[in-house]
Amino acid sequence: MSAAADTLRPASNPLLLVREDLRDFAGYQSARSQRLQGTVWLNANESPWNNDADHEGALRRYPDPQPQALRNALSELYGCAPGQLLAGRGSDEGIDLLVRAVCRPGGDAVLVTTPTFGMYAVSARLHGTRVVDVPLVESPQGWTCDFAAIAAAVRREGVKLVFLCSPGNPTGTLLPLEDIASLAREVGGQALVVVDEAYLEYADAPSAIGLLPGQRNVVVLRTLSKAHALAAARIGSVIADADLIDLLRRCQAPYPLPAACTAQALQALAPTARELTAARVAAIRSERDALQSALSALTGVRRAYDSRANFVLARFDDAQAAFDSLLATGVVVRDMRAAPGLGDALRISLGTPEQNRQVLSALAGSVS
Repeated sequence: MSAAADTLRPASNPLLLVREDLRDFAGYQSARSQRLQGTVWLNANESPWNNDADHEGALRRYPDPQPQALRNALSELYGCAPGQLLAGRGSDEGIDLLVRAVCRPGGDAVLVTTPTFGMYAVSARLHGTRVVDVPLVESPQGWTCDFAAIAAAVRREGVKLVFLCSPGNPTGTLLPLEDIASLAREVGGQALVVVDEAYLEYADAPSAIGLLPGQRNVVVLRTLSKAHALAAARIGSVIADADLIDLLRRCQAPYPLPAACTAQALQALAPTARELTAARVAAIRSERDALQSALSALTGVRRAYDSRANFVLARFDDAQAAFDSLLATGVVVRDMRAAPGLGDALRISLGTPEQNRQVLSALAGSVS
């Protein structure tokens, strides 16, 4: 297709949703971004000697901004092409890059569906970008997303980024993939639909990555922090149209991935490590369902929601008493009472079977 024809079909080209002043932005060209060959490297102002603590001599050199081995491993894990993936410092960097690259400060808006992950709104507000909220709807069946209201808000409010968390944090709700696809089609020329799948491994469900071939305005966020137990390594991925990934790479900091973290991630993505991860994810699913059922049976627990993530959200008659009782036994959970609509709620991450029993034992005394 010619460039002129592509311009006439904005939904086909996500770059037309990017800030106009950044579409040709070259970004910072670091010494490692230049693919040069040599044996004496004097182009990055690095020390010619190792630090005494660096016994292997690996730390005095700047790392590859996007290590190909890591991109290959992550793209194989998620089922996308390496050119569709940008690795970075957790999902947080991906969120921040998208807001800065797409939204004009003071001119555009992002849309969130509260209660949801707080960093979407934080990144937007730090960038001077309006936040439009289309809250999730609570019903006896759980939490649902009002996709029609989201589409209307995109048109009405000048929204450029729609952030959907699936499974949701803190709700644990998995959004229907067909509804995400329909939304992406409806707002194709107006907004990117960003699906944060930080907890998808626990849902045992297909990824929105499968929508990319037919819908170029879909963006997916993934992370190794949760199921792969690498929270401290800070390895996240943005998966999207290859042209959009190329632009985000140009907006990224010069050396986002510490070499030690890359090495740890590659070890964690080896076949034997992935087999162990899969077994532990299955164990978490089983423990999650048992915890949700046990919490629902406790007097004083108003509701424990079904979850497709590695946590359970619960409402209490006296959330403060429940929180204090857990702390008294050394158990720290997330107090959600400051979140919109969750003034009586706590979010309980799944631990080991023994730790989960400790949660139930502490709550049995405080809420009965």
